Amino acid sequence: MKTLYIVRHAKSSWTYKGIEDIDRPLKKRGIKDAHLMSKFLSKKIEKPDVFVTSSANRALHTAIIFCEKFSFPHANLQIKRQLYSFSDGYLEKTIKALDDGFNSAFIFSHDHGINTFVNEFGNKPIAHVPTCGVIALQFQEKHWKNIKKGKTVLIESPKNNK
Repeated sequence: MKTLYIVRHAKSSWTYKGIEDIDRPLKKRGIKDAHLMSKFLSKKIEKPDVFVTSSANRALHTAIIFCEKFSFPHANLQIKRQLYSFSDGYLEKTIKALDDGFNSAFIFSHDHGINTFVNEFGNKPIAHVPTCGVIALQFQEKHWKNIKKGKTVLIESPKNNK
């Protein structure tokens, strides 16, 4: 069985003028929400085998906070530039390319790619994954490349944990 935790990056700041979208930082609220959600999940689930994040600052910062709460080495955090762009299904491609030695994975990514993926591969319709929202899907597969429709086993958001 494979278990996938998909995390939408925490709330980012739009206050800085002149920086590229990929460089936008987290807001204070985003940092608080990432600590809240990672603390909640670290008490609820076992430490995943791998953490993979978009290279965008807001996703990377969210992932680092989760790594700290799960005592996952920062040096083992996989950073994927392609998770920043969803024009050709890179979220699905990234997940299906995971090493089969990993039975559980955290993926930190962005809005529209996550919504599309969890509705295509999960069994519960989700209208919108909020910032720092976490969706867990389980697949009865030995190989990530073979995942199809799975079971949605967790839907959590900061709003539900405050």
